[in-house]
Amino acid sequence: MPFNTRSRKSLDDLATGTPGRKPIHPEFVARTLSELAAPNAIFTCDVGTPTIWASRYLKMNGWRRLLGSFNHGSMANALPQAIGAQLAFPSRQVISMSGDGGFAMLMGDVLSLKQLELPVKVVIFNNSSLGFVEMEMKAAGLLEFGTELQNPNFATMAESIGIRGFRIEDPADVASGLREALNCGGPALVDAVVNRQELSMPPHIEMEQAKGFSLFILKAILNGRGDEIVDLVRTNVLR
Repeated sequence: MPFNTRSRKSLDDLATGTPGRKPIHPEFVARTLSELAAPNAIFTCDVGTPTIWASRYLKMNGWRRLLGSFNHGSMANALPQAIGAQLAFPSRQVISMSGDGGFAMLMGDVLSLKQLELPVKVVIFNNSSLGFVEMEMKAAGLLEFGTELQNPNFATMAESIGIRGFRIEDPADVASGLREALNCGGPALVDAVVNRQELSMPPHIEMEQAKGFSLFILKAILNGRGDEIVDLVRTNVLR
């Protein structure tokens, strides 16, 4: 099997969901979103893990477009970029792939969707953390600190300002929830509760990264956080 085919298969094997098995793998949300979106959809993605899921699972076909910041640490770009794209191309489907941290930083911009009646679809990858920062800390051998987010129910918040809101917590509801959100006439927000322990593995693991991650595991166990390591293994190995 050619290398590219093997790589594609290994990535697709991770983008699955078993009904009732929570929380949802973010790869499954991204892959399903790609399958359901319009052939000429415009996607925007926040920095961090949304950029990873977009690059790995969005099928670009020559008509679709992907906008992002793609600069390390430059958060909260997806929603304002989606607003600009929708104003520039009112007849096209525009989808913001937002991280919960990035969305929260410029959350006031969601009011613009209602004010201007822009049919932007906002999909939030809600893992209650600054996920990419956590992975960087783990790879450096550090226990994550200051990265947890106390998020509201974003779907309920959207409904309170007159925007259709969908909260997805079970893999069984991913396709139906995304489909309904994409097909509704006005703006919509999908609060997808995804797994905080999901690792986005790089194509090549450096020795320093392996050493750092091993140190993180040792520190977590010594600090009485062994349950997190079990959850990490269950999420990424015992899928």
